Amino acid sequence: MGLEEIVKEIKARGKAEAEKIRAETEKEVSSILEKAKAKAEKIKAEKQQATMKEIEKLRMQELSSAHLVVKRELLNARKQILEQVYEKAVEELKQLPPEKNQEILKTIIEKHQDNNSKIYSRSEDRQMVKKLTKLRFAGEIKCIGGVVIENEDGTEVLDFKYDTILKNVSEQSLKQVYDILFGEQ
Repeated sequence: MGLEEIVKEIKARGKAEAEKIRAETEKEVSSILEKAKAKAEKIKAEKQQATMKEIEKLRMQELSSAHLVVKRELLNARKQILEQVYEKAVEELKQLPPEKNQEILKTIIEKHQDNNSKIYSRSEDRQMVKKLTKLRFAGEIKCIGGVVIENEDGTEVLDFKYDTILKNVSEQSLKQVYDILFGEQ
């Protein structure tokens, strides 16, 4: 075997070895690419899923915020209505016909004068109140109507001023509105 043949054989082996290495490299590159593509697809799917979750979370937050705005506006509207009703009731009480006022005061006084000794009223009702009760007239009070009845030592005070009654009814209604809007339904 001559030198040329040895060189040819070395070249042939080198070429075969290079071809084998190239084929293995291509196979390895292909495998790496396939794994990278699979990993990229997995990452893409995870990112899409995370994005969808984030979008849904934001949608729910926006929806919740919108519900809160609607509830707040509804509350404000109801409060305005209650305030208007309250103001109208005050005006109606200020313009209460004397006969009706006397009838209401008579009912209150008859029901609560026992075991009490003093009574207060607004100046406009002073004479009427004195005629309606055996209680001692103790003074005038500033109000839109009604009476305050007291026992002798002042330990029991019954406030039947129209202002107080109206305020209590109004506050109870306002609480119901709050319960409806923010309470368990």
